[in-house]
Amino acid sequence: MAIRLEHVEYKYSEGTPMETEALHDVSLEIRDGEFIGLIGHTGSGKSTLIQHLNGLMRATGGDILYNGESIYREGFSMKELRRHVGLVFQYPEYQLFETDVFSDVCFGPKNQGLSEEEIRARAKEALELVGMGEEYYKRSPFELSGGQKRRAAIAGVLAMKPEVLILDEPTAGLDPRGRDEILGQIARLHKEQGITVILVSHSMEDVASYVDRILVMDHGRLRFDDTPRRVFAHCRELEKIGLAAPRVTYIAHALAEAGFPMKTDVITVAEAEEAILCTLAAEQGK
Repeated sequence: MAIRLEHVEYKYSEGTPMETEALHDVSLEIRDGEFIGLIGHTGSGKSTLIQHLNGLMRATGGDILYNGESIYREGFSMKELRRHVGLVFQYPEYQLFETDVFSDVCFGPKNQGLSEEEIRARAKEALELVGMGEEYYKRSPFELSGGQKRRAAIAGVLAMKPEVLILDEPTAGLDPRGRDEILGQIARLHKEQGITVILVSHSMEDVASYVDRILVMDHGRLRFDDTPRRVFAHCRELEKIGLAAPRVTYIAHALAEAGFPMKTDVITVAEAEEAILCTLAAEQGK
């Protein structure tokens, strides 16, 4: 088990007239090797939650354990925690600042006090993992496309060898091709490196296609914690909190209501295609 939250609470401006509850009694476990989607309406507590996972924000109540040890224990190294739990903020390209891509990716390992040889090896490996070859090493980060900047920023976190990778809206502002490239790279990282991934997203289609488990936040509370299929089965409840099921799920329901005999629990285009073909084949075989 990588991370466990026990009755975590967080209040902004605690003890003042501006006090606002951002997290309320949140308990959950993030296990090694999982691919988790974190969804919720704006202001639901998603960003506050993920900033607790590597100690950027301190809970005002409850506890957080990393590999069984409280991160609030006296003497616990937050620096070590952040080395193991990497957080890539929304629009991470704004964090790029070095003169070239390779130097930028070297920044994190350099701060870990590694040898020059190890720093360069990690930077090369991280850039390879996100699909950026040597032709990008000496290019200015500011000359890259939006998707390339996003990949370079992710490489900068990967170079620190995190066990948990948290990505806050990694496809925000990208065109469909850039979005697919980034999500494809993240999926390959999870599969090939065994990294625990937490993907914060507003796209129900992306979440349905890639993750194994979904956490749904609503006004600071954990509303659902289950597989994508089971979470999206609550589409009416999701609508009430400003979310929805993937569009293809609604299409499947519309077809069924119109008399086309197909299952309605599909959550991806591939599943819908298979369901339609199976239904047509069954109808022709009658």
